[in-house]
Amino acid sequence: MTEQRVYIRFPEPEDAAELTGLYLRNRAFFEEHSPEISEDFYTDEYQREKIVQYAEDRAADERYDFVVIHKADRRIIGSVSLSFVVRGPLQSCMIGYSLDKDYNGKGYMTEAVKQVVRYAFEELKFHRITGEASPDNPGSIRVLEHAGFHKEGIARLNVNIRGVWKDHQILAIINPADIN
Repeated sequence: MTEQRVYIRFPEPEDAAELTGLYLRNRAFFEEHSPEISEDFYTDEYQREKIVQYAEDRAADERYDFVVIHKADRRIIGSVSLSFVVRGPLQSCMIGYSLDKDYNGKGYMTEAVKQVVRYAFEELKFHRITGEASPDNPGSIRVLEHAGFHKEGIARLNVNIRGVWKDHQILAIINPADIN
């Protein structure tokens, strides 16, 4: 097994400025495939508030947010989230992620997604994780496929991206412990 070049952890209040910088540097890049984002998002204050909210959401078992740290330079290079948590008979959630454009195409996000999936299955005991990506974003689809997700179909006109309803590829992974 190759050595991990990134690791994940929960964001801390001290990360706010670094996250703001990441999002500002990558604003145009991220906005290509993201819904409308408010201007407040690009401030340290907003990021600090979100980090506090993330801790509350984790404590309530509603959402799990991680930062992705590049081991060599100890910088935050991305984020991964587990949202839309459903317990009971479904035990499912949805994964989402973003990665600094300067680190794209090197396998870092695949490593991070694999770590989050392992945590979701082993620690949080999820049965199923889904991910969605625009067919216009083949790199994002590859991340999920390389992390073990399988394609399930297309959700037609699923997400409003900058005023246009876009199709999304649905992918999923099942906890191996639950497969007979």
